Amino acid sequence: MVKVMFFASLREALGTSQEAVSVPTPANVGALIGELRARGETWAQALASGKRWRVAVNQEMATLETVLSEGDEVAIFPPVTGG
Repeated sequence: MVKVMFFASLREALGTSQEAVSVPTPANVGALIGELRARGETWAQALASGKRWRVAVNQEMATLETVLSEGDEVAIFPPVTGG
């Protein structure tokens, strides 16, 4: 299991802030995103490849190729601006 957290507009669109997701091992971020997209239209739209969102694994920026391990913490969030 990995802990997946959703922030800002993704949290609002998906109706959840976090959950535990079972992923096959070895797995990578791309496989996790693919599993989440397969949940239905809302998930597919929110996590569409053309959408702007970022992923961090264990608080380090990640790519779709980043390998996941049991117990990892995955954060998915839209880019934000601030001052």
